[in-house]
Amino acid sequence: MELFNPNSNIDFLGWRKISVTISIVLMIASLALIFTRGLNYALDFTGGVLVEAKYEQPIEVDQVRAALDAGGFHGAQVQSAGSTREVSIRLQPHEEQKDAARVGADVIAALSKERADVALKRPPDLVGSSVGADLRNDGIVAAVFVMIGIMIYIGIRFEKRFAIAAIASEIHDTILTLGFFSLMQIDFDLTVLAALLAVIGYSINDKVVVFDRVRELFRLTRKADSYSILNKSINQTLSRTIMTSVTTALSMFALYFVGGPAVHGFGLTMLVGIVIGTLSSIFFANPILYWLGVSKTDLMPVTRESPELERRP
Repeated sequence: MELFNPNSNIDFLGWRKISVTISIVLMIASLALIFTRGLNYALDFTGGVLVEAKYEQPIEVDQVRAALDAGGFHGAQVQSAGSTREVSIRLQPHEEQKDAARVGADVIAALSKERADVALKRPPDLVGSSVGADLRNDGIVAAVFVMIGIMIYIGIRFEKRFAIAAIASEIHDTILTLGFFSLMQIDFDLTVLAALLAVIGYSINDKVVVFDRVRELFRLTRKADSYSILNKSINQTLSRTIMTSVTTALSMFALYFVGGPAVHGFGLTMLVGIVIGTLSSIFFANPILYWLGVSKTDLMPVTRESPELERRP
């Protein structure tokens, strides 16, 4: 196939106006969704009631989740609490439930309909929304610092135009991923936030590979035309980009379908981020680099004129 041929000559930059226009439209739509519909923050960010239950005999987490759904507690986060007989349950209380103790009693009543050997491990705790707000703010700060670190790294390793193109791509990938979650109203929890930071790192890896090839081709080619060099760099790294994306996506598919509800968000975020990051590496990053006017002289080492050095053999 031509896509997997490193000597292929597909004119990706010829589509730059269309591809970048589509990217900008999608970014505007994603921002509109984020500001109007918002993200469906999970209990990690909104707070709720934490109930810890214990059983006399081993219990499966899926059984607990099913019992809670049957009792009207939909969307509860259920995790094993260190043994097969103990579970941790985090949920939003109903409007008629005025305090954590009432929530705990109602949860135990719902679980008792399936298994009578259940009891509270300790009194329920109320997790305030301020804790979730702090986590959300910390996540935003972490993402900003990651992007700043990437820009500094790319700027030092390559050149400032590469850094600008890389950060533009990272912002593009992050906004589109968040826009997808806002559109679908999928729970946005700590695992999704962790996956979003992983997507930023994964996405920049593709850009670095392409940028490395751009720098190499500029240095190896005497008459280095920016358009042809950027196009050639995409073609020569395309097979590597696609194979890396496919193999990583297969792992995320397994995580999403087999890993259980606790890691669904992580797997889905990575899958969405892989698709967006791969497309932006091909259709977004290099057009931005081309419009910024990168050239062979930008990548040549800077030398100082010195009579002493000129006299040396």
